[in-house]
Amino acid sequence: MDPRTVLRTGIEAWTIGVLAVTIPVSGGLVLTIVNQNRIHRYRWPAYKNIIGIQNLFPFPVIASMLVDLKIMNSELGRLALAAALISDLTSNLTATIISYGRLGQMGYASAIMVHSSVLTLGLILFILFVGRPLCLWIIQKTPEGKPVCRFHIILTSLLVLVVVLLTDNAGLNYMYGPFLLGLAVPDGPPLGATLVDRLETLISGLLAPLLVTYCGMKVNLVELYDLKFIGTVWLVLGICLLTKLAAIFIPALICRVPVKDAAALAFVMSGQGVVQMSFYYYNAVNQTFDGETFSMLTTSVLIQAAAANIIVKSLYDYSRMYTGYQKRDIQHTTANSELRVLTCAHRVDDVLAARKVLEASFPRKESPLAVYALHLVELVGRAHPQLIDHQLGQKSSGGTRTQKMIEILSFFEQQYQGVVTVQQFTAMSLTKFMHHDICTVAFNKLASLIILPFHRKWNHQGKMILDSSSLRSINCDVLDLAPCSVGILVDRHKVRRNPSQTYNVGVAFFGGTDDREALAYARRMAQSADVHLTVVRFVPWDIYAGDSQWDAVLDAEILKDTRMQGAHQDNIVYKEERVKDGAETALMIHAMEEAFDLIMVGRRHKEDTPQLLGLSEWNDLPELGPVGDMLAAADLNTPVSVLVVQHQNAKAI
Repeated sequence: MDPRTVLRTGIEAWTIGVLAVTIPVSGGLVLTIVNQNRIHRYRWPAYKNIIGIQNLFPFPVIASMLVDLKIMNSELGRLALAAALISDLTSNLTATIISYGRLGQMGYASAIMVHSSVLTLGLILFILFVGRPLCLWIIQKTPEGKPVCRFHIILTSLLVLVVVLLTDNAGLNYMYGPFLLGLAVPDGPPLGATLVDRLETLISGLLAPLLVTYCGMKVNLVELYDLKFIGTVWLVLGICLLTKLAAIFIPALICRVPVKDAAALAFVMSGQGVVQMSFYYYNAVNQTFDGETFSMLTTSVLIQAAAANIIVKSLYDYSRMYTGYQKRDIQHTTANSELRVLTCAHRVDDVLAARKVLEASFPRKESPLAVYALHLVELVGRAHPQLIDHQLGQKSSGGTRTQKMIEILSFFEQQYQGVVTVQQFTAMSLTKFMHHDICTVAFNKLASLIILPFHRKWNHQGKMILDSSSLRSINCDVLDLAPCSVGILVDRHKVRRNPSQTYNVGVAFFGGTDDREALAYARRMAQSADVHLTVVRFVPWDIYAGDSQWDAVLDAEILKDTRMQGAHQDNIVYKEERVKDGAETALMIHAMEEAFDLIMVGRRHKEDTPQLLGLSEWNDLPELGPVGDMLAAADLNTPVSVLVVQHQNAKAI
């Protein structure tokens, strides 16, 4: 986690994060004073510790919950992460100050307080002047692109052990020191990424579940003796929970967060998990808690964790996050208006392929092109996703690869100065949440089209060198949630063909909203004299089969406009081919592969379309549709690229 994130968070996160701690802590102190003479002195240490633990906001628990709920990259998730980090630091600082205050009240404890203060100061200085420089030295010794060696991992582990010993001897909770050290460790590769890669499975996959299982086995809900104190425990838990909910919900409303989102934020930040359970177990081992108190507290963690997930899911529907009330597509973008396109890239090859398509889009003064480039970097060794806007002077830590992608599109903007504007972003996120960043930028920038890179890559010989299931998953999620039209670009530019100044574009038209969107984009490209467009309409033998009446009217209208445009331009050719079924269509599609640099097709067609009969049964990639699947086959080594277009989803209009 980058500690500078705290400084960059807005006033909303600071307001919610600080008040979320100060109000419950103040309430806890009031509870402690009011009940000082009502609680038996044997139970008093347990009572104080319960209130203290309830007022913690452990960042790992909240981050893990957001990952489980799949809302980490949403606006709510980002606000929750920022506020949680501030709350965690504030609650630990407050607990330390309260502990020192209690020591100061004891006349004989002045020496202990001095000893604790010196060790705490020594801990902070050790982390700043030994821990962080050591981590930076390890990074310098690691070759670029390589993981950290095993010796350095062991050295970092020993550093954690030293910090734990210093923290425990200072009288602080032993978890506080490693937390501060984690903030000092530079995030991302190589060190942060390697630590996550080596330790995450051991800790999250083995040790944490073992702790929860062991605590669960110690729970005994049958043998209960002090029912009065058990009732007090549940009353305190209820009061602390309601206080935390109110301390988060009310400031969120003041910061103009919508009511449902404010309620969801309150339950997310009030959630409990393995960190609270470890504190309860630590107190049980020290005999601060007896068996029945530990059983009640462990049960409360399980209940709160389960209830918070269910409540947040019912309050916050992330599938409706990108719902809009206007048409965002190319068909309804007038010829003399700005076309807004969001291009996504994981590699330099993706940027080069997208640039080729953008160049063919014929930007001009009457109809300029606005390009929003989103460079996608997998989040490794970090807890906080980032969306970096390079126009604001923010720098990416994605490395030289990201810088190369930025330079390519910056040069493209200079080449078409006055008619093309490029705004570049870098999204650093977990792969399973990248689609949220893509849809968020498209929604906020009013994009008409998102261009996604295909998950397969080919080399110069036409041999497939990459087939990424994670990238495919991103594309499928974007297709489901996108607020505008989407195009998946199957790039084979590395496969060599004879160079030509003319860019040959073909459109396979079967009818339907996706085919009309693909044709609308191709017609815009054809306004350039350097682009030669061929529209091939596949017509069934039975002319009236397949299409609905309204779809047939819309298809006829756009085809009529295409023929009229072709009558005035020599670079547009329109022709019709009659086919009986999918087998004949497949033969003609394969015949088109050698003739074009780019083939554009629609993704979705009606199941009863006669021209595609039988092709659906062989469709391995449903996100491309039957025609796109044929053209993106892994064994195809022709140099044609393919753009599979999906029109804006009806649910987003």
